[in-house]
Amino acid sequence: MLGGISVTQLVILLVIVMLVFGTKRLRNIGSDLGSAVKGFRKGIEEEPEDKEPGDKEPEKITTAEKTSAAPQNKEEKATASRPTDTDV
Repeated sequence: MLGGISVTQLVILLVIVMLVFGTKRLRNIGSDLGSAVKGFRKGIEEEPEDKEPGDKEPEKITTAEKTSAAPQNKEEKATASRPTDTDV
């Protein structure tokens, strides 16, 4: 027994599926699924075609650069003033 399903139940299920879909359609589905898995594996193993061997990886942003809220130069300072309690 395989997890509560007996061999005879699997055979009956297979016969019903073959009657509903037909052997030709099941064969097509199987071949399409196999070619999709094959293409997926090939795509994972290969390097992307648009990437040239001389290209370098994008620069990584360090944690200090991510969390830094200070402007990098003086031109980046905000020009609008913040409202105060008396303005509202």
